[in-house]
Amino acid sequence: MFKRSLFASILALSAPALADPPVIQNAVVSRHGELWRFDVTLRHNDTGWDHYADAWRVVDPDGRPLGTRNLAHPHIKEQPFTRSLSGVRIPEGVTEVGIQARDNVEGWAEHIKMVPLR
Repeated sequence: MFKRSLFASILALSAPALADPPVIQNAVVSRHGELWRFDVTLRHNDTGWDHYADAWRVVDPDGRPLGTRNLAHPHIKEQPFTRSLSGVRIPEGVTEVGIQARDNVEGWAEHIKMVPLR
């Protein structure tokens, strides 16, 4: 019994700690001619290079990526933070897009924040 509980304890300590996924807190969208700009604010419990929000993307209603903003480093002391992506081409007839965040451990977050295009 003791060996089994000791093994379970060691296993639990050796497994990576899972943090909450990155959360899109806000998205401001603006049109510039035929192209769009996205200013996205996200929050994530970055711990350093071992676990941080490393990208967000714009997806069409069917989940197809339209543009990706890679994040080059952890934002431990800057939470939430806002980054922009310009030059995104939106197919004609699309009136709403999604914003999806990613971290370097868990991958793309399950939740997609829907944003109307005006």
